[in-house]
Amino acid sequence: MRRVAVIGLGVLLVGLLWRLGLRSDSPERWPAGADKPKSAGPISAGSTSPSGGKHGADLPLLNAETLATDFPIVAPLNRADSTLARDLETVALVLDAWRTNFPGQGNPFGENSEITAALAGDNSLGLVLIPRQHPAINAAGELCDRWETPFRFHQISGQHMEIRSAGPDRAFATGDDAIWNPAP
Repeated sequence: MRRVAVIGLGVLLVGLLWRLGLRSDSPERWPAGADKPKSAGPISAGSTSPSGGKHGADLPLLNAETLATDFPIVAPLNRADSTLARDLETVALVLDAWRTNFPGQGNPFGENSEITAALAGDNSLGLVLIPRQHPAINAAGELCDRWETPFRFHQISGQHMEIRSAGPDRAFATGDDAIWNPAP
């Protein structure tokens, strides 16, 4: 019963924060000193992963309607009508939901595929914050940006995670990289 209450409280908190305006691309939410990136080509929701291979654990992708209904926080991730800034913020919100539901444990840790697996239900509660069938998860189980490049996660502390996208050139450490760097 206590787990259900904690999960419910976490979902309620994330939903409330979402509705209070944390979903905007306003400069107040974008990291200081960083240019807000422009939107680019999205990953489309088809029957295969963004890379064209089978998706995740050979599961069909979820359609936009199912994502919006069952997983509203991650529904905008990599959509055509969204932006890279919102994509990074969406991933940050998922990590916030993780920390809310796993108090005292900090962020999920490991490589991208291990972090993604934890967020997709491979955790002590079986809590799914992003479904394995999400179009942003590639066949290797990695959470990817809109150009099909796996995000890079960097632990700043147990409560703060930097999220990096390689940007449209798909190469890290170049001028078009985008970084979500939370305030400590």
